[in-house]
Amino acid sequence: MADEIRVAIASDQDIVLARQRGRTLAFELGFSSSDSTLVATAISELARNILTYARTGEIALKAIQSTNRQGIMVVASDEGPGIADVRQAVKDGFSTSGSLGLGLPGVRRLMDEFMIESELGHGTRVTVRKWKQ
Repeated sequence: MADEIRVAIASDQDIVLARQRGRTLAFELGFSSSDSTLVATAISELARNILTYARTGEIALKAIQSTNRQGIMVVASDEGPGIADVRQAVKDGFSTSGSLGLGLPGVRRLMDEFMIESELGHGTRVTVRKWKQ
């Protein structure tokens, strides 16, 4: 198994590929079918945000290990416009694109750990982790 899987995001097909790679990695790590689907859904949301707001970016997937558990880490990064108000962006229903605003709050609910870093004019990096139950 590779140390890290990287998928460049620049089209809808890339979103599908990133989602498939994430589901496969989760499955290889022994995640349940439902947890593998949650990981794939989170990846899909993060990749969609890259395409919508930054046009291009990357999804990086990695198997992680803590003292007594195994997990998967997903890092979505772009060099887009950044997020003006991160606190607002992770609230349910907030959207600057006219969508339902479920993306980042949904990802935060689907995964066990959620961290976002964003700088206006320099891009955004979202790091999430899911631990095997």
